[in-house]
Amino acid sequence: MSEQREKFYITTPIYYVNARPHIGHTYTTVVCDAIARRHRMLGHDTFFLTGTDEHGQKIERSATAAGKTSQQLTDQVSGEFRALWDRMGISYDKFIRTTSPEHKRGVQAMFALLQERGYIYKGSYTGQYCVFDELYADENTPGTPCPVCGRPTETVQEENYFFKLSAMAEPLLKLYEENPGLIYPETRRNEVVAFVKGGLRDLSISRTTFSWGIPVPGDPAHVIYVWLDALCNYATAVGFGSPDPADQQRYQHYWPADVHMIGKEIVRFHCVYWPAFLLAAALPMPKQIVAHGWLLFEESKMSKSRGNIVRSETILEVLGADALRYFLFREIVFGQDGSFSFDALVQRFNSDLANGLGNLASRTLSMIGRYFQGEVPYPSATIAFTAAEADIAKLAGETIAEYNRLFEAFQFSRALECLWSLLSAVDKYIVETQPWAVAEKENDRDARARLATILYTSAEALRIITVLAHPIIPESTAKIFTQLGLSNIAKTDLNALRWGQLNVGTRLGRIEPVFPRADKSAIERMQQMEEERKNSAGTATAGTNGATAATGATATATVEAPAPPAPADAHITIDDFLKVELRVGTVLTAEKVEKADKLLRLTVDIGTEVRQIVAGIAKAYAPETLVGRKVVIVANLAPRKLRGIESQGMIVAASFGEEGQPALASFLEDVPNGARLR
Repeated sequence: MSEQREKFYITTPIYYVNARPHIGHTYTTVVCDAIARRHRMLGHDTFFLTGTDEHGQKIERSATAAGKTSQQLTDQVSGEFRALWDRMGISYDKFIRTTSPEHKRGVQAMFALLQERGYIYKGSYTGQYCVFDELYADENTPGTPCPVCGRPTETVQEENYFFKLSAMAEPLLKLYEENPGLIYPETRRNEVVAFVKGGLRDLSISRTTFSWGIPVPGDPAHVIYVWLDALCNYATAVGFGSPDPADQQRYQHYWPADVHMIGKEIVRFHCVYWPAFLLAAALPMPKQIVAHGWLLFEESKMSKSRGNIVRSETILEVLGADALRYFLFREIVFGQDGSFSFDALVQRFNSDLANGLGNLASRTLSMIGRYFQGEVPYPSATIAFTAAEADIAKLAGETIAEYNRLFEAFQFSRALECLWSLLSAVDKYIVETQPWAVAEKENDRDARARLATILYTSAEALRIITVLAHPIIPESTAKIFTQLGLSNIAKTDLNALRWGQLNVGTRLGRIEPVFPRADKSAIERMQQMEEERKNSAGTATAGTNGATAATGATATATVEAPAPPAPADAHITIDDFLKVELRVGTVLTAEKVEKADKLLRLTVDIGTEVRQIVAGIAKAYAPETLVGRKVVIVANLAPRKLRGIESQGMIVAASFGEEGQPALASFLEDVPNGARLR
């Protein structure tokens, strides 16, 4: 471990193992991978961490439902994550599992430290708990949904250990004020500040109602709250809590993390709870917590119940890892929600990679092979050198600076747009200079020098483009580098990258296509593969724990194991069902409820009357999109007030995904208002 080099430590969230990896998890992981690769090329002592979160009540229940032990389930799903990352060539330095002895030891050390410093006390908890989010919904009353995912909460009454989160509000607000770049982007920072200003309550950090977790030191009847357990991985992975001097030295060297990369739905845990734990323990704070948006499938949030989950393996088998990586970086504006479709993937692959970078490499290197026996020619600095070459060299220098600036600001899409502008300029340069026509003047010495200058300029621009793109598309750029006659692109020093470093006389490698063009059959093959996977996995029912959100990869990936069968006495009769009066209605008006970011006030015509209904669907549906829409309401539900507004019924919606995304029940047919569902 070198002390001379600047260190850089980046982490993905650790992925919850009650669901197989999908393209949302891949998004976060490849972003971290590209950042880590670039820092290595900058000469930094880089440590890249990923792994799996394996404790908690959800895991215990999912394992029971699947007929496995908790350890068997976690071994299986954790293995699937690691196998996928290895297949994709993810350059992680460590894959941590929260069931590992080193992690357990570190978590218990953190608990003991917080307890020693007076931030943990023993008490009793009575209130609502969301198993899905592993979240204490302290503000809830029985029967109200989880404030995060919208699912029903469970009433919990048990002895707990508590963390004095209420004491951390002022220190946290001071931290945010003094470190404005701690949380990125600014929209997430503003959300966190508002949440903390709203007041913090002490956090229950142990459970006694299940056993799949890390025992509280000195009190094994309690297991440590899964989020305290999980968040500590960032420190335990580099040696926190270890008695080994080498581990302690590693921790001192790498901690704090430079970047925690997360999905936006776990901002509260990483930007409130984690900093609060660290402040209370008097440990250094991570330098930056970066939250990205969700990955949508054809403008809809991915969901197992909708059958639109996309597995990364499908794309790997048809187009390869770099096609997926490039699409995710180029197509999605980092920090915002992005849309994925097979059509868009293939279109971007063909336009930017096959027809763009691949074509530039193929024709430039092929002409060097044909006209200069496969050796990089000597460019003329006199008569054969024109303003066109000077312009390309100048643009290349500007591109290096701008690309690096944008990449460091997490503006990956704009960085690639900038880089491909250089590529387009080189394409235009080749078309305008017509090296194939110049080559026909075989006996003209000046023409020969001109041809050498054109091809050297094109090859040098190709080298620079390839080096800059390498962290994002490592496999294909390594192949192009080899074809250029160069070795180990990952060892290129980005600090020293500049025009004119391609050595004359370099012998090219074997020239072959890097991005074979994809046709329509590629789309059809990927769609068919996803359909086959969906059919083999079975169909989930909307609104159950089988629903899966494909957000950006987060520590809250959802349950794919089937829910436990209901006990015999939980069955209802048809008479019980008929007690619920479900009626069809048309939304007449819709507006947001003041100071409530999740609530909409609707007026609904159900044939015999117009009802006012307050529904928690504001984050999923803009008010104007609901007017005129057919919906289903529970018409005989007792009225209740929400934010002072009387709600005369309930809108029927499926709840799915990691945040309980609602999907309104609807019809293909034109069903009249007032029609009853039977």
